[in-house]
Amino acid sequence: MRRLRHTKIIATLGPASSTPDTLRSLFRAGADVFRLNFSHGDAATQREMVQLIRGLETESGRPIGIVGDLQGPKIRIGEFADGAVALKPEQAFRLDLDPTPGDSTRVRLPHEEVFAAVRAGDELLLNDGRIRLQIERVHGGALATRVLEGGPLSDHKGVNFPGVTLPLKALTPKDEVDLESALALGINWIALSFVQRPEDVAEVRERISGRALLMTKIEKPSAVAARDAIYALSDGLMVARGDLGVEMPLEQVPGIQKLLIRAARAAGKPIVVATQMLESMIHAPTPTRAEVSDVATAIYDGADAVMLSAESAIGSYPVAAVKTMNRIAEQVEKDPVYRALVNADKPPPEATSADAISAAAAQTAETLHAAAIVSYTATGSTAIRAARERPSVPVLGLTPNIDTARRLSLVWGVHCLQVRDPTSFNDMVELAFDAALTDSFAVKNDRLVIMAGVPFGTAGATNVMRVARVRTPKR
Repeated sequence: MRRLRHTKIIATLGPASSTPDTLRSLFRAGADVFRLNFSHGDAATQREMVQLIRGLETESGRPIGIVGDLQGPKIRIGEFADGAVALKPEQAFRLDLDPTPGDSTRVRLPHEEVFAAVRAGDELLLNDGRIRLQIERVHGGALATRVLEGGPLSDHKGVNFPGVTLPLKALTPKDEVDLESALALGINWIALSFVQRPEDVAEVRERISGRALLMTKIEKPSAVAARDAIYALSDGLMVARGDLGVEMPLEQVPGIQKLLIRAARAAGKPIVVATQMLESMIHAPTPTRAEVSDVATAIYDGADAVMLSAESAIGSYPVAAVKTMNRIAEQVEKDPVYRALVNADKPPPEATSADAISAAAAQTAETLHAAAIVSYTATGSTAIRAARERPSVPVLGLTPNIDTARRLSLVWGVHCLQVRDPTSFNDMVELAFDAALTDSFAVKNDRLVIMAGVPFGTAGATNVMRVARVRTPKR
């Protein structure tokens, strides 16, 4: 099933999208990759979802990627005796280690390590930033605060500490269990939440040990500041704007989004823009005009993928949300301004044969009006470098490795297929003809620009480019 766009769509699965029929409808509507949120659901549910996706993959004949999103060290308050309270500006409010249910004067904060990291004058944000507190005193396992902005507060709401680097590991005990479960299920991308420092990424990368690709979620100011080191340790990035917009001033988030997308492309790492993209479609059949513009902006910026969260997981219109995102992406990419922006922001090729040939392939395809660039790739690195050039034609990724094909389903412009190992370069050209014709990327006599590394199977050894006219392949 060929998409008529380069930008990929990720749909989060949940109660609204957990049946085979809905999953199939999401895929047909335009979802390229599915996300499993390990903050919700148990191991049996995650296993069932993976089985449904793999069944759909077999049915459609197209590799489908899965992102397993770890919960991370989310800090939450305890419970209230009455389930909720209302905080008023200027009142005193205490957060402490006492397990007794809270009231309008105090609540438990069951994270002892936090108390040593904060100081008087620091601010706390609760309930996604709706409530703002200022610490006046830290003493005896308690934070004495003053309410700056009040409102209703209920059980287990999240707490953010803007500007504070907390002594928390990126992997909680729950995450360690979930990570091993995700890897055992063959999930293709692991998304790491609440990263604060490069060491967080290095630890998880070592644990994964090549069994999946690692996507670092940028949602803390400290991660933005250390982005270069984090990029170097990551296989992909996600701009998680929900918590990022709580941890730093809202007006800075659009600029940070553009900065991160530009830097990720320069580093040759796929990047996803996520959170609240079509938020109103959780309850409404159409989005707001502002939400449409938000999705379009991420696509104009050159993001590899845009993501639906609650819209497809718990919303009333999951399929409509994917269809809407698909239409936006197709329309943006038809706009001449899109190509102008993508080309204006093109990073120079690095001094490697893979980058030199990828840049040449993109230029050759443009000059000759080729139907597609074909990248034969064992690990996916050649196709990712080709996508970095943001060519005007699709990148047809051919690989003998099904895991590589699934991982590439998230990468801009790459339509990946699993093929057998070629016996020679000419045999690989025949495979390219067959794939381009079968999946309607080309017709007879169209040109293909073919990239590969010879000898085959050597990672990062892209050293050949060939232009070939499509003909019926020899069987």
